[in-house]
Amino acid sequence: MDANDFDAITRGHDINEHPFYRAWREGTLPRAKLAAYACEYAPFIASIELGWSRLGCFDHAAAEREHARLWGEFRDAFGSAPSGHSACPETKALVDEARRSFADSVEALGALYAFEAQQPSTARSKLDGLRAHVVKYAVPEDRCAYFRIHADDYGEREKLCRLLAGLTPSDLARAGAACERLCKAMWSALDGVMSESVVEDGPLLRPASAALQ
Repeated sequence: MDANDFDAITRGHDINEHPFYRAWREGTLPRAKLAAYACEYAPFIASIELGWSRLGCFDHAAAEREHARLWGEFRDAFGSAPSGHSACPETKALVDEARRSFADSVEALGALYAFEAQQPSTARSKLDGLRAHVVKYAVPEDRCAYFRIHADDYGEREKLCRLLAGLTPSDLARAGAACERLCKAMWSALDGVMSESVVEDGPLLRPASAALQ
């Protein structure tokens, strides 16, 4: 198993092809759902520093704390008050999965790869969508810094590739399993946010049918 296998895993769960992100870049995503996403995803973004810290990459961890602050600026563009936790079960499950993986250095490598390898393309897609549909989404350019910083920046992926190259075959397999688990959790989190019933400037309400699933 090598970096090519990890890329195959992420391609198999390419979140840029999720209906939520497709609707975002096409301008068909309701603004209220984008606001819900900005709020729900914040605890996951805040957890990324834990993975880099587990790897001993403390400069990266410090950068991720700043990135989490920038995500807060994006979230606040919708007037969403920070809650510090996810209300949607799927986004909560994503945070839980990330934290479990980030407790182990080998699994942290795989889980971070699932996120960092995809972020350059998703950040570009989301930034382009916000700019192309600025009238609908009404997110000022100065609240898009998180996406500008990450768009097309593959530096983190390259660093993770170098670290993966030093693993034993058995540890590579463990890292690969963690990568796939987080990929699936990220996809499921988008499913969860998309299934939420939202109203403009109102609370998030989960449909009764979805709550029973």
